[in-house]
Amino acid sequence: MPFKDLFQKKRKYATIPGVERTSNRVGENGEIIAEDKPRREIPEGIMTKCPKCASIQFSKELEKNLKVCNSCGYHFKLSAVERIQMVMDEGRFFEYDSEMISEDPLEFPEYASKYRKAIETTGMNDAVITGEGTIGGFPVVAAVMSFDFMGGSLGSVVGEKVTSAIEHAMQKKYPIIIFSTSGGARMQESILSLMQMAKTSAALAQMNEQGGLFVSVITDPTFGGVSASYAMLGDYIIAEPGAAFGFTGRRVIEQTIRQKLPDNFQTAEFNLSHGQVDMVVVRKDIKNTLVRLLDLHVVKGDVAHGS
Repeated sequence: MPFKDLFQKKRKYATIPGVERTSNRVGENGEIIAEDKPRREIPEGIMTKCPKCASIQFSKELEKNLKVCNSCGYHFKLSAVERIQMVMDEGRFFEYDSEMISEDPLEFPEYASKYRKAIETTGMNDAVITGEGTIGGFPVVAAVMSFDFMGGSLGSVVGEKVTSAIEHAMQKKYPIIIFSTSGGARMQESILSLMQMAKTSAALAQMNEQGGLFVSVITDPTFGGVSASYAMLGDYIIAEPGAAFGFTGRRVIEQTIRQKLPDNFQTAEFNLSHGQVDMVVVRKDIKNTLVRLLDLHVVKGDVAHGS
């Protein structure tokens, strides 16, 4: 099964500035002399600071809590692999199109090197992993985006893989669940990137005509071409708390309309209050929520019917 494993990164170390007092000794004249030595190096990544409340917590405890801050509930970003392991039964997943990569069709300056670096850094071949597995015993097709691959940008590979996943769902009569996170269309692929908005939307329209179920899960952040296409086309649209999503960022909007926007503008909660999403669900409840939705629409072994 060609599913991506989490890659072990080489351990880094950070030196804490200052000194560490270890012991005292008695001098020749009976005075007490404190012996100091530089603080030892500790492995980098043992502690994690929350960007919202600034609390510092053990990274392992944070991971046990699904990367949700114990103090304020801030939801840290997850990689596609981490989210698959969190949601799919036993973390098992049969991946589609695992070898598909971009060919740099426009020969955009420095795109090829940046793309290779993203592959090396993340262990993924592009910003989405697609495939099938089960959630609560219900077979599903899933597409899971990862922001750490070039900002989760929508390029030709992402669009093709998402479209292919939708087609697999139609063929197998499985529901499809798409976890979105993206900064927008991939500018290095220009019009070939923008085409993916129409392609994925057309595939979902065909699935809708067949009565297939599509659940969209929006995570932080989701903007641009992804929010303007498949992320907002779900029969059910779920968002994680605090997830920012919209078409363009608040700074651009404020500069355009020359007005100050509300502090919570474009958050999941703001969009829920304005009817843009159906529910805001904390991370630990995402899987159970999906199971309940699947149970409403799916007879195990039968087609999943949407709206």
